[in-house]
Amino acid sequence: MLSKQSFILCLIFFFVTAFSGDSRGLSGNNEQKNISGFSGIDFPNPMRFGSVSSSTSNDCGFSSPENKPTKERTGENKTVKFHLKRRETTPNHETEKTRTNSVLELNFRDLTRIQTLHKRVLEKKNQNAAKKQKKKNKQVVTSPVVSSPVDEHQSGQLVATLESGMTLGSGEYFMDVLVGSPPKHFSLILDTGSDLNWIQCLPCYDCFQQNGAFYDPKASASYKNITCNDPRCNLVSSPDDSPKPCKSYNQSCPYYYWYGDSSNTTGDFALETFTVNLTTSGGSSELYNVENMMFGCGHWNRGLFHGAAGLLGLGRGPLSFSSQLQSLYGHSFSYCLVDRNSDTNVSSKLIFGEDKDLLSHPNLNFTSFVAEKENLVDTFYYVHIKSILVGGEVLNIPEETWNISSDGGGGTIIDSGTTLSYFAEPAYEFIKNKIAEKAKGKYPVYRDFTILDPCFNMSGIENVQLPELGIAFADGAVWNFPTENSFIWLTEDLVCLAILGTPKSAFSIIGNYQQQNFHILYDTKRSRLGYAPTKCADI
Repeated sequence: MLSKQSFILCLIFFFVTAFSGDSRGLSGNNEQKNISGFSGIDFPNPMRFGSVSSSTSNDCGFSSPENKPTKERTGENKTVKFHLKRRETTPNHETEKTRTNSVLELNFRDLTRIQTLHKRVLEKKNQNAAKKQKKKNKQVVTSPVVSSPVDEHQSGQLVATLESGMTLGSGEYFMDVLVGSPPKHFSLILDTGSDLNWIQCLPCYDCFQQNGAFYDPKASASYKNITCNDPRCNLVSSPDDSPKPCKSYNQSCPYYYWYGDSSNTTGDFALETFTVNLTTSGGSSELYNVENMMFGCGHWNRGLFHGAAGLLGLGRGPLSFSSQLQSLYGHSFSYCLVDRNSDTNVSSKLIFGEDKDLLSHPNLNFTSFVAEKENLVDTFYYVHIKSILVGGEVLNIPEETWNISSDGGGGTIIDSGTTLSYFAEPAYEFIKNKIAEKAKGKYPVYRDFTILDPCFNMSGIENVQLPELGIAFADGAVWNFPTENSFIWLTEDLVCLAILGTPKSAFSIIGNYQQQNFHILYDTKRSRLGYAPTKCADI
């Protein structure tokens, strides 16, 4: 155990010091390179992807395609729903060493992800000049189409019950989708920090393990390749050293994405029909086709995706699942992540479209997304922090800590793919020092855990009252978090701050651990982030 932890600590040190590096090692379009999807909010055993059903059996709540035909949409307002079952777990009585090691591994994974996101910022800077040259020749790219036009005022709602991979150590969230004609089930990792949707495809020349059959484009009547002369091919990039570079106009458009941890996916950029389950306001349901969804048909895939069939992007770019479905559900989506101690039969929710219950929530607050700038990665959801509150006290953190530099460095993003929250220095030092100050004389400091800091020994203490944290945004909004969103109990007696620091040149990240039991709204039309304290298990 000691040697494993030492190895992981060495790797963590390597990645922390690598933030100042250049963008080499990342290839492909800057909007799509990312490591992972939704990270789990618990700290499971060793990180690996496990069994995720991608078979064609109907065990996730979809109406069976064989028994219910696809219908045309009428003028009646409808709701789109995906129903998935959360994976059952077996009792897991974690020891202190097991949970400590899990925190080490998730922290290593987070730092790997952060390094990748940081490199994408650097690559964005390098690509700006090239984009300026191509801007005059830029062609209009069409969006996917649904089976019938959808008026914005009649936009439906899609509700997905997310499956957590916590028990498998993946730290991801999964959602089943129906792809192709006839539709087949595939379980995909969700990621708000990525745009490209992709699935492992036959022929699979070099693929990772997944449960269930691979997607076969030859078995789908609705599969269509995007050719190299199609303007949509410009949304992805194909380096010269990719297995199938674009050499002729009629060739299928290749895509190639290299993620920061040596994970990668390569294949054909294509169009396919994704099927969703529509539910009317009266409760009846019908299958509904979303045609010409752009996605990657991956023939060469390696890395940290084991168990899933691919990835479903929820970023701000035009290729993401959320962006391509805007004609169906409008310009907003939201999710609500249950707390880490919830029973396994309680699931988190992902909702596409306007949620009237959320919009009428008495404690719903909004902060604006940072306005689009040339030096920002357009996949990310940036927010502007002004300061941090600890126990209601505003910390005197230099405001330039939160600013975005001219080269795109710094700033803050909200990301459901990163587990813990990470604040750029010196903000992190201010936070942990203030917490230590407020706990001084009340709780003994525990100094033997080298990752999280500060930690406290609560043995024999019955009434624990740790300070609450809050984020004050530049537009005046404040996001206050309960203590369980900012501290993690490693054992019954040991509790640590669930926040870490990043170098000053890197950006800060609000991770999903702090987001648990908040209904988070991404409203891209009004360019704002909403958040409301919610018992997510009740949604």
